[in-house]
Amino acid sequence: MKTLAGPCVLMILCLCSSAEAATAIDLLRETAVSWTGALPCGGWDCECAFRSQQGCCCVAKPLFELEEATFIRLVGLWEGLSRLNSQIEEVTAGCKIAFTAAMLPMSGCLGPFTSNMSISYQSVSLNQGNGYNAALGTFTAPHAGLYFFSFSAYSKVGDAGERLYQKVQLMKNGQLIASSWEDNREDSEDSSTQTVLLQLRRGCQVYIELLSGRQLCGDTQGSNTFSGYLIYPFSEQ
Repeated sequence: MKTLAGPCVLMILCLCSSAEAATAIDLLRETAVSWTGALPCGGWDCECAFRSQQGCCCVAKPLFELEEATFIRLVGLWEGLSRLNSQIEEVTAGCKIAFTAAMLPMSGCLGPFTSNMSISYQSVSLNQGNGYNAALGTFTAPHAGLYFFSFSAYSKVGDAGERLYQKVQLMKNGQLIASSWEDNREDSEDSSTQTVLLQLRRGCQVYIELLSGRQLCGDTQGSNTFSGYLIYPFSEQ
């Protein structure tokens, strides 16, 4: 009997505790519902919490305000990105500029001349933007920006012991920018390449010239080339 009495007493105490807890919760609910004044809820919707159906969100209004503020901010960001995209398109429109050209194959020599001579690269394989003039061998910048240029110089004089005597140079508006040369009797054939980056305004001219007294010979494969392209444009101030 003593053995059974312990568990029974424990069960009775648990039932009493549950009943008291349920009674306390009911009392709190009844007190809240019967409250006649303003409920001290701060930013919470206590009318929704205590008087409406189960599942009503107490923070519906703050969440709606947050959602609306977030949407307005996203709209502002989208409008800013659209304006930036329009500005980029305005600057870069029509700015696909690139060219590459080579000298026509020859078995003889170009030069020597008594003065510096612009080289005409007449075999044009690309002229996007129409900035390169094959007749003059001159590139005229259609748009201001940063440009990349490259030129290769090749010459073959024939038999060993003959003088390889060449010098070509890249010019910008008459100003020397870069050059490549060879002057020796040890090599009968030689080639070189130069690359440069140039900031150009619209209308600036870039070309390759052969220095006076020098020559390019034996280019039967069109290895003397001149090319360039626009890396990115910029607005002129």
